[in-house]
Amino acid sequence: MKNSITAVLAAIAILFSVNSITANTIKSQTTAEDILASGELQSVFDNYFAVKDALIKSDAKTTSVKAASLLTAISAVKMDKLKSTEHTVWMKVVKKLTADAKAISSNTDIKKQRETFKSLSKNTYDLIKVSNPDQPIYKQYCPMADADWLSKEKAVKNPYYGSSMLTCGNVVETIK
Repeated sequence: MKNSITAVLAAIAILFSVNSITANTIKSQTTAEDILASGELQSVFDNYFAVKDALIKSDAKTTSVKAASLLTAISAVKMDKLKSTEHTVWMKVVKKLTADAKAISSNTDIKKQRETFKSLSKNTYDLIKVSNPDQPIYKQYCPMADADWLSKEKAVKNPYYGSSMLTCGNVVETIK
């Protein structure tokens, strides 16, 4: 009887060990996939921030160039590498992101670029919200422009007015 109980307990212990190893293997695969997925959109986010920085400097030519780089980054995204939540949002915003990046890149009128940046920021926000960024991202709001934008820095630097109203606005959300 003792041998039977010992054998059953040994079998249960082996099953738990195998189950634990399998769970850890699946968890590490999922983590690797999540890292790949977040990296898939990183270029889009980096180029968005470059467009924002050019608008802060009120440099229409650089803004146009940075928006062209953003367009390239958008078209390079491999949808099959995105996490399911990112994929769902990506499908909703990709056409708008592409249209906004095209409009900004093909225009050298800073006022029109800034107007289009409002839509670009809204759609980028929707995407970054589900992507779990590595560092905090600050959603900032300017009441004068009645518009939001995203920033890696907590300090407000307004892309809608540049140096004329550089610090107009406030942080309304921190995305982690």
